[in-house]
Amino acid sequence: MTGFVALLRGVNVGGNKKIAMADLRELLAELGFGDVKTLLQSGNAVFSGKGTPASIGKKIEAALAERYGLTTRCLVRTAKEIERVVDGHPLADVADNGSRMMAIFLSEPLDAEQAAAVEALDADNIKVGDGVVYQWCANGVLESPEVVPFLLRHWKIHGTARNWNTVSKIAAAIP
Repeated sequence: MTGFVALLRGVNVGGNKKIAMADLRELLAELGFGDVKTLLQSGNAVFSGKGTPASIGKKIEAALAERYGLTTRCLVRTAKEIERVVDGHPLADVADNGSRMMAIFLSEPLDAEQAAAVEALDADNIKVGDGVVYQWCANGVLESPEVVPFLLRHWKIHGTARNWNTVSKIAAAIP
C-alpha cells in the first residue's frame, strides 16, 4: 500500500462547494482506501491505497459528484511526491511565515516555456518545481499575482494552493 494525499480544489471556501470532512473520510473508506484522515476543513485527506494518482483522483471526483453533487478537481500526490515538494522548497531562505508561503499543486507539470512565464509574474517570489509552483507572498496572498487563474487562462492547467503550514501538516500525517 502506498501513502497518498488528496487535495480538493475550492471546497468549503466562502460557503462554496461544501463537504463535511467526516463525509469525505467515509467516502474514501468506502472507495477502499485505508488509514484515512482529513486535515483542516479545506479538502485535504491522507490515506493508503493502490493505484496511480491520476486514477485515484478521477475515482474520488466521480464519487463526490455522484454522492454529493460536488463538482471539484481532486489532485492526488504520493507520499514521495509530497516529500519532494517539501525537500525541494526553493524559497525556504526568504519565506519566514508559513501562512504566506504557498505551494500550488498542478494538474500537470509545466514545460520550460510555461514555467518561465509563470516565474515572470514575480521572478523573486515564484519558482516552479515538478508539478508544483512555490510562491512567497511577501505582502500577503491578496497582494500577490494570482497563479492559478493565470494557468487556467493560458493553458487550461488546474491548480490548488495550500499554505506552507498546511503542506507541513499534510506531509507529517501521510501514512
